[in-house]
Amino acid sequence: MHRFEELKIWQKAMDITEHCYRATDNFPKEEKYGLTSQLRRSAVSIPSNISEGAGRNTNGEFKQFLGIANGSSFELLTQLYLSKRLNLITEEKVRPIIDEVLEVTKMNYSLQRTFSKS
Repeated sequence: MHRFEELKIWQKAMDITEHCYRATDNFPKEEKYGLTSQLRRSAVSIPSNISEGAGRNTNGEFKQFLGIANGSSFELLTQLYLSKRLNLITEEKVRPIIDEVLEVTKMNYSLQRTFSKS
């Protein structure tokens, strides 16, 4: 079992989630149950799966949840790109979040590789 609160990847994923919530505050009301909800759920899924995996019994189980978190990262990227294409968010606001997600994805792959070596 790992202390997920101490993991840099979890901390950064929490930052992403916070930034996504703030970025979607100004989305149109008609998107409340659409893109706003989906984007927020994808963002929340990333640190949630990291922490759930950290609480499992084996590194293999942790790696499996990191894989799920990675899938959520790519889902989130798609929703961020779509939000930009639909002019719901500016490039100036979305680019830092996209860059954070890409960084967490790289960290995720690196962490998964450490479990493959053990």
